[in-house]
Amino acid sequence: MPRRLERPATRTQFVALFLLQLSNFRWSWRGMLITGMIAPLLTVASLGAFAEDPANLSYVLCGSIVLSLMFQNQNNVAGNFAYMKAMGTLDFFATLPIHRSLVVVATVLAFFLLSVPSLIVTTVLGVVILGVGVHLSWWAILVVPLCVLPLAGIGAFVGVQARTPEAAGATSILLTFLLLFFGPVIVPPDRLPDWSLALGHVSPTTYASSAVRQVVVGPVTGRLWLDLGVLVLVTAVTLWGVGHRMPWHQR
Repeated sequence: MPRRLERPATRTQFVALFLLQLSNFRWSWRGMLITGMIAPLLTVASLGAFAEDPANLSYVLCGSIVLSLMFQNQNNVAGNFAYMKAMGTLDFFATLPIHRSLVVVATVLAFFLLSVPSLIVTTVLGVVILGVGVHLSWWAILVVPLCVLPLAGIGAFVGVQARTPEAAGATSILLTFLLLFFGPVIVPPDRLPDWSLALGHVSPTTYASSAVRQVVVGPVTGRLWLDLGVLVLVTAVTLWGVGHRMPWHQR
């Protein structure tokens, strides 16, 4: 009877998986350049031309930041999980002495790290193009990761549920645009119909955009606690769902 491999320390497992997922930069950097920087900046330039009021401009800026996070994390994570599922990589991981949950966490955090350059470029150039006054709060250190995690969790869930990488990509793109226009994410609430505002209450991007506006433009209010609470809840639910739905056929 073959001897079962001894499971390495959790830290060793995570570092190995994290570095492995960082290697995805070799194939994804072109897409990151286009969707992570160019698409949000075009959104800034086009919508900013019609939003002259400072309050409206802050929605355009912060909504574009959320858009960058969605393209870079939700879409890339969805594609990565769908690819690993189609190529049998998840089945291979299941034969190794590693925790299934660490595959999810390492993938999400690796793509978050890869998205940081696009996030910085989008923010800096967005401020320059729109001329929005920035009052950056130290809360941004907590808010940005908490905005990324639920979006990446949604992407991971789409990836493990999709039959093919192509289906995962199409579904994730569709969700990106739906979540972007449900609620006051990139468009102020007084410009949206009632049905869109109502749907915004169940969209994580509404709370992500609100949190980003408070820590980037200011001021930080008590609403931030609600935003962070919802983002944590969505993160927990999506990552739990991914862990239970992810194919893991141990042999």
